[in-house]
Amino acid sequence: MHDDHNHSEISLEEIEIKSWKKRLIGSWIFTVPIVLIMYLGKLIGIELFSEQLMNILLLILGFPVVFIFGFETIKAGLRGFYSLYFNMDSLISLGTIVAYITGFLSLFSISQNYSGISSMIMAIFITGKYVEAIARGKASMEIKKLLELGAKNAVVLRGNKEIEIPISEVKIGDIIIVKPGEKIPTDGIVTKGESSVDESMVTGESIPTDKIKGSNVIGATINQDGILYVKATKVGKDTFLAHIIKLVEEAQGTKVPIQKLADKITSVFVPAILVLTILVFFNWLMFSNDLSRALGIGISVLVIACPCALGLATPIALMVGSGVGAKNGILIRKGEAIQTMKEVRTIVFDKTGTITKGKPEVTDIHAKPKIKESYLLEISASLEKLSGHPIAKAIVDRVNAKKYREVKKFKILRGRGVEGYIGNKYIAIGNRTLMKEKDIDVKSSLNIIEKFEDEGKTLMIISENKKIIGFIAVADAVKEDSAFAINELNKDRYKTVMITGDNERTAKAIAREVGIKDVIANVLPEDKARIVSELQKNGMVAFIGDGINDAPALKQSNVGIAIGTGTDIAIEAGDIVLAKGSLIGVVQAIQLSKSTFKKIKQNLFWAFAYNTIAIPVAVIGLLHPVIAEIAMALSSITVVVNANLLRNSLNKKFRRM
Repeated sequence: MHDDHNHSEISLEEIEIKSWKKRLIGSWIFTVPIVLIMYLGKLIGIELFSEQLMNILLLILGFPVVFIFGFETIKAGLRGFYSLYFNMDSLISLGTIVAYITGFLSLFSISQNYSGISSMIMAIFITGKYVEAIARGKASMEIKKLLELGAKNAVVLRGNKEIEIPISEVKIGDIIIVKPGEKIPTDGIVTKGESSVDESMVTGESIPTDKIKGSNVIGATINQDGILYVKATKVGKDTFLAHIIKLVEEAQGTKVPIQKLADKITSVFVPAILVLTILVFFNWLMFSNDLSRALGIGISVLVIACPCALGLATPIALMVGSGVGAKNGILIRKGEAIQTMKEVRTIVFDKTGTITKGKPEVTDIHAKPKIKESYLLEISASLEKLSGHPIAKAIVDRVNAKKYREVKKFKILRGRGVEGYIGNKYIAIGNRTLMKEKDIDVKSSLNIIEKFEDEGKTLMIISENKKIIGFIAVADAVKEDSAFAINELNKDRYKTVMITGDNERTAKAIAREVGIKDVIANVLPEDKARIVSELQKNGMVAFIGDGINDAPALKQSNVGIAIGTGTDIAIEAGDIVLAKGSLIGVVQAIQLSKSTFKKIKQNLFWAFAYNTIAIPVAVIGLLHPVIAEIAMALSSITVVVNANLLRNSLNKKFRRM
């Protein structure tokens, strides 16, 4: 992790909070005396100042609040008048400037003095902005927590010396020494040493992963019991952790379609309010012939109409939602996925590496009567150890013997199996074709062979001196929680589909095991995207995959969900990335999408509710400008509080899984 990245990240958030805090303190230092000057005399029934002196004091004290601490707001607001693109600040800046000008008019007894009120409006507005900046900062704390996961220093071998350097100075190819209990500084490959590593921050698995020479390790995971020598393969912004942080940041910056709608509404709503204010002002002026009253009502309409909460409603909910997601290994790369996910009715799964673990494992060992299982395994592993085939590797991994028997005349028979001699016994291990070739009778074992084949497993038949002595079944094992996740989706009436390049028999066996209804087998990699587009004719489709060949389908689908333990290309193509590689993440992503979108809608309701109720009240002259500003500030605070309730409700839902 680059340290400078770390600092700039933190400082951006903190600069914003500090900047609003300074403005907040500054504006209230002047606003409190203004409130006292305006209302203290009335409260105690004594006139403290003459009206002329009071007006001058209010103008002097109000100037820094409106034009120094409120300068950014005034500038942003007035920009709308010459660019003709109005925003929230346009209403506030116009309202406060007009209110401030009444102070000068009051010196000539033309209008009541609202200049003190302009300061209160600005101070309350700045307070709302400060609360908003803190809430944003909180949502970005999740990113900060991810940043803090990284190690700060690394011990590297330079020549024969061990030296400690900052992590930002580690170069690709450096050999890093990681002692027990330390964080692995960066992504790399083990060149020496054996240990187990706690990778729960990435995989969510509580059981540490064993690492030996040649194993890949991920930066920020924790080395457990042995010393590891790790050759750095990725540094700085290329590491897995940096990748995750970038995804989270991108998601928090993207716009949801409903946010674009809110922006459109604002661009129409603000000019409409400006027109309404002018009409209200002239109407009141005509009918009451009281400039002061007309100005006061005009200012109230401007202030209460400011839809500040509207600008907050979507981003704040999206930030909280994506932050909670990131903590739980659900990384939202594109904000719109949150809105689209809730419309999805069909969920399509790639098989290998998504539903299954993606590598063959021994699932069954069946020894013939009078043959010990241990003997069967020992001779199988002794031969298979000499083959580099993935199935052979699965058998050797399962046996994990300290010593193997000596094999003579070993031969690999491509596509069929292996053969050789142990002592003076001839051993052949392979499929039915090999048995037929060697004249070994399989008729008496057909029922066992067919049973395993029906389950979609690859069967190794073991024969000794041309007699079958047992079977070892190998399959790409289903991930522990795939069936649970798919069952949850079926319960919620989602259509679940599996696409695979495997033959139909194997595919159907896996689908039966996990509870998937529809299977599309024998699919060529380039056809996956086409099948997704066919399924899209019946509604929105989410596709879940992990491989390079899944990237086009991930892009084609309405929501592409990439398994984070898969290839970089798949991760790049996904809208949502499941860092833990577990399909429970799909269920959680749907819940996240529904809950976050519900909050966005609630927030938009609250953002408008205050305005809709209060604008008519202001128009008929029953709303004082200060009350108008308090109501406006409350709408922003409601939206922030409501978005933060999302954090608690999502955490509760995820805990139940």
